[in-house]
Amino acid sequence: MTEGTTSAAAEGADTLTRLEQEGEIAADYLEGLLDIADLDGDIDMDVEADRASVSIISDSNSRDLNKLVGRDGEVLEALQELTRLAVHRETGDRSRLMLDIAGYRAQKRSELSELGAKAAAEAKSSGEAVKLKPMTPFERKVVHDAVKAAGLRSESEGEEPQRFVVVLPA
Repeated sequence: MTEGTTSAAAEGADTLTRLEQEGEIAADYLEGLLDIADLDGDIDMDVEADRASVSIISDSNSRDLNKLVGRDGEVLEALQELTRLAVHRETGDRSRLMLDIAGYRAQKRSELSELGAKAAAEAKSSGEAVKLKPMTPFERKVVHDAVKAAGLRSESEGEEPQRFVVVLPA
């Protein structure tokens, strides 16, 4: 192995270790939160697409966990930011950690991918740009990825919180 290959491999391992550490810190923080709220849930950690991913899942009553999701995922978004802050406090580094609760984000990702594919098909057939409703950054990212997978381009327009995706024809 060359020296460059060794350092690249070591850097990749360092990144993985750092992301695993973020996941551990986030899991500890969220376990404390679940204890305070007297909610049951198991914590699953992973590393996906260069970011730590933490999920709270439950075998029992997922309605309890739905309280942590809130209307349209508002509480989930807030908890994700608080968890990122807890990681930042411990590591000193800004975290891009993703949090999912009771499969909400996974379900939303599936729905948004379908929406992006439909919008791309509409833009292809009509030859005109398709404007979608305002979305959160997470939602826009999923739609952009789906549009790209369909072979078209998209862009975000507007100002938060009214920022939306425009799917462009070929």
